[in-house]
Amino acid sequence: MLVAGNWKMHGNRAGIAHLLEVLSTTCRDFDKVDIAVFPPSLFIQQTAEALNQSTIQFGAQNLSPHSEGAYTGEISAAMLKDFQCDWALVGHSERRQYYAETDEIVAEKFAGAQKAGVQPILCIGETQQQREAHQTMEVIGHQLTTVLDVVGIDAFLNGVIAYEPVWAIGTGLTASPEQAQEVHGFIRDQLTKKDADVAQSVRLLYGGSVKADNASGLFAMADIDGALVGGASLKAEQFTKICQQAQR
Repeated sequence: MLVAGNWKMHGNRAGIAHLLEVLSTTCRDFDKVDIAVFPPSLFIQQTAEALNQSTIQFGAQNLSPHSEGAYTGEISAAMLKDFQCDWALVGHSERRQYYAETDEIVAEKFAGAQKAGVQPILCIGETQQQREAHQTMEVIGHQLTTVLDVVGIDAFLNGVIAYEPVWAIGTGLTASPEQAQEVHGFIRDQLTKKDADVAQSVRLLYGGSVKADNASGLFAMADIDGALVGGASLKAEQFTKICQQAQR
């Protein structure tokens, strides 16, 4: 199981120091779950130093698809690796929606992260409008296939997929365990068509208003291997309870 906390654009030095101090204590005995946090880029070094003696891993919320060059304001995968980042999110719906990231750009970022030795978490998901139009599997399939066409199925031996229905991110709405499992099962089936062994090894996370009171039902599903947690990851007690429920 993997539980990852996406802090988005929240936090300051003092608040992050306190959160990391608490999590380093409350989450230190979870030996059956991998835990990772994703601070804003400015706080990656602080996070690295704070977690130096901890089993909690950390990563970046975004990265450039380019390895280097005249790209003002961007951060490359190699730079993240230089700060010991274990992970990087690619294709989060907020990046797709607000910064016009296409499936093709997401695929380039996935490939770039892996080339630098940073493990990508590929975020995919449909909008409410797409779900109501019964286009969920079509959208998910296209988002996944675009990456597969660039990196190949073997790349997912060192990659994670997070299903995040856009309509459930930051809205308080959550897909039911059965709804989430249906999509996770579809993702696993799509990967199985390429390579059954790889498909079974890939961790599939659910994201979308995951909280302590709904995590256990989600984690009970056959193809849900953890969670990408948003707002609840900023609250040490909530995040710890989610990790505790993943310790199954």
